[in-house]
Order: sequence, then structure tokens, then C-alpha cells
Amino acid sequence: MLKYKNPALAVDIIIEHENEIVLITRKHEPYKDTYAIPGGFVEYGELVEHAAIREAYEETKLRIELKEILGCYSKADRDPRKHVISIVFIASTNDHTPEGSDDAKTAQFFPISEINQLNLAFDHKQILQDYIIWKKKGGTYWSTKEKE
Repeated sequence: MLKYKNPALAVDIIIEHENEIVLITRKHEPYKDTYAIPGGFVEYGELVEHAAIREAYEETKLRIELKEILGCYSKADRDPRKHVISIVFIASTNDHTPEGSDDAKTAQFFPISEINQLNLAFDHKQILQDYIIWKKKGGTYWSTKEKE
């Protein structure tokens, strides 16, 4: 029987509230104790949008409303564990107090103006740089898109 080696599918969620976004501190390796965008793996049979809502709640205890897809990030080396493709969503929340839970040690709001100064896990710095451009110009982003 032929076996295929396929990438895993994940979602990441940029949760906006006023002029801030939510970042978590990772509880586990890889990148333990490093800031990251909330997210995780899509379960078998699950819609990606349901996975985004579930993962956001599991890691931050925030109820979110999905607004847009920022893009798809698929570089084979973006996650040191294995090849992981992530669909990145942009969401809003009316909740005011994120709480770290599940795979997140902490969850808190950060001003958008400060996120470039933080040490971030995986390729999340690039994703957030794309998000900042998206806030100004719109557009869709992916791992290999030519940067301006």
C-alpha cells in the first residue's frame, strides 16, 4: 500500500479589539514561553472556520467573530515539528479580558504599535507584519508572496 506524506493543517487567529491584538505565551515546546498568535491544528472533519473559533476560545477564553482571511502560510520549515500549513484569520471580539488556557500559559492584549518589538514564535512576526500592511492596504498574503 502506498503511503503519502502530507502536511498538517492549522489555523492562526489575529484577534482585534480596538487598537490591540491578542497574543499568547506558549505553554509547550516548540517555542515554550514565547509570544505567539493564538491557533492550533484543525481536527479531522472540522471546518477551518470552526477550528479558528474553537482554538481562539480554548487558548484565550474569548468569543470571537471571524472577519477576514489574512492569508495562507505554507513554507515547509515554518514549524520545526513538521510541515504545517496555516490559514490565518482576522477576528474581532467584544470580550475585554483574555485568559491563557489549554496550550497557552498566558493571553493578553498588545498595542499593534508594539508587536514588531516582540520575540514571536514560528513565522508569526512575518504574519503580523503582513497584517499591519493589510490594515493599511488590504490584500491577501501567503508564505511566498513577494514582499513590498
